Amino acid sequence: MKNRFLAVSAIIVAASAILLASCTTQAPKRALIPTLSAPETAMTTMHAAGPFDVKLSPQVLAVEDKVEGATLGRMSIDKQFHGDLEASSKGEMLSAMGGTPGSAGYVAIEKVSGTLHGRSGSFVLQHNATMTRGTPALNIIVVPDSGTGELAGLSGAMTIIIADGKHSYAFDYTIAPTP
Repeated sequence: MKNRFLAVSAIIVAASAILLASCTTQAPKRALIPTLSAPETAMTTMHAAGPFDVKLSPQVLAVEDKVEGATLGRMSIDKQFHGDLEASSKGEMLSAMGGTPGSAGYVAIEKVSGTLHGRSGSFVLQHNATMTRGTPALNIIVVPDSGTGELAGLSGAMTIIIADGKHSYAFDYTIAPTP
C-alpha cells in the first residue's frame, strides 16, 4: 500500500508540475493602470514581479481514493518569493488527473506572509487551474478581505511564469483604503 501511495504521489507531482508549466505564459510588460473602485475613488493598479522557489510534497489524501477513474492527489506547498514580493507561503493543493492524456486540474490555497513593495502583512491566494487535452487555463486571485497589516484591502491576480525551468510571478494588485 505504501509503495502504491509513493508511485501515485510521484505521478501526481509530475502531472501537477506539467499542468502548472502548461498554464504559464510570458507576462506582458505592464504599466500602471488607473481603475475605479467606487464612483469617486480612483486607485492605481500596481505591478509586482520576481522569481520564486517552490517545493511540492505529496500528502496522504483525507479520503481514500479506491474508485476507478480520475487519479486524485494532495500536496503541501512551500514557496519563497523574491523581488517586489519578499515573502514565504505555505498551502495545500488538491489535484486530479483525467483518464485522457493532457487533461487534469488543481485547486490550491496558500497563505503568503512578508512584504509587497515595502508593505508588511499577509494575504491568501486561491488557485484554480485546468488543462483540457493540453489546453491550459489558470486563475490565481487574492481571496477577498484576506489582507492583514499594511496589506489590508489588497486585491489582485497573479500569473506564474516558468521559463528554462525557473519560476517567476507577475502580480497586478490594488490596495483599497480600509473602512
